[in-house]
Amino acid sequence: MRPRSLVFTLFGDYFRYCGDGGAPLRGLSDVLQLFGVEPATTRVVMSRLRAEGWFETRRDGRLTTYVLSPRAWTLLDEGRDRIFRHIAREWDGQWTLIATRAGDRTARDEVRKRLTWLGFGQLQPAIWIAPGDRMASAREVMEESDIESDVFLSRTGDIDGDRSLAGRGWDLEGLDRLYRDFAAAHDIAEPPSSDEEALVRRVHLTDDYRRFPFTDPDLPAVLLPASWSGPRAHAVFVQRHGELHDAATAAVERLTGLRVEGAHRVFLADGAVGYTRGA
Repeated sequence: MRPRSLVFTLFGDYFRYCGDGGAPLRGLSDVLQLFGVEPATTRVVMSRLRAEGWFETRRDGRLTTYVLSPRAWTLLDEGRDRIFRHIAREWDGQWTLIATRAGDRTARDEVRKRLTWLGFGQLQPAIWIAPGDRMASAREVMEESDIESDVFLSRTGDIDGDRSLAGRGWDLEGLDRLYRDFAAAHDIAEPPSSDEEALVRRVHLTDDYRRFPFTDPDLPAVLLPASWSGPRAHAVFVQRHGELHDAATAAVERLTGLRVEGAHRVFLADGAVGYTRGA
């Protein structure tokens, strides 16, 4: 795990619930050492993240505390909803289509990242699709880019054609395999031997799972294969995330001297609450 990825996972699951969303550098360094990150590396990483606008610093004597910036709060809020809420979508048969025209490579790369995050798939080099009416978000992305485009709604009128579009717009077979691998790797009932081990396991669990929103468009069930492994992977995530909560939180509090006041609510695919501790 990269140090900066660890930092965002720790702040997303723990430090955002400590006071004003801050963590002392010393305590953060002690936590990151559990993952093999040396204090000198932690200082460099946090300094860079501050320079990029993700954190602000507060001084209390010789103690430095890193506090989430407004930009980071927005990122974590968006990520939390995408990672922890997994509810089957209803679908009316409409597709949002984006037809793009010429643009430089940098602009195309930025648009690709933003559209992928919003759940769009690339049907052809210049054609992007997403199920449902996502006109507003699509137009916002394209208007902020330097790429000319047309955005409109369309229907195939044929469920087999819709499934074909889904199969061409996204690598569903590869994504299903990743979900199966995740479930197999984390479906382990053996309890951790210590609070610190619980923290390490829970951070790895969250970090592994939070990659799926970047690749899974959360398609309606009618467009997915019958044996789709996403719900199974999410159920494993919900169960392990809840089981490890108390011990992992105790480790964070002991290493940092902070009090973790809340936790995520995790939702199952049918909308039921799987884990409700905290806000």
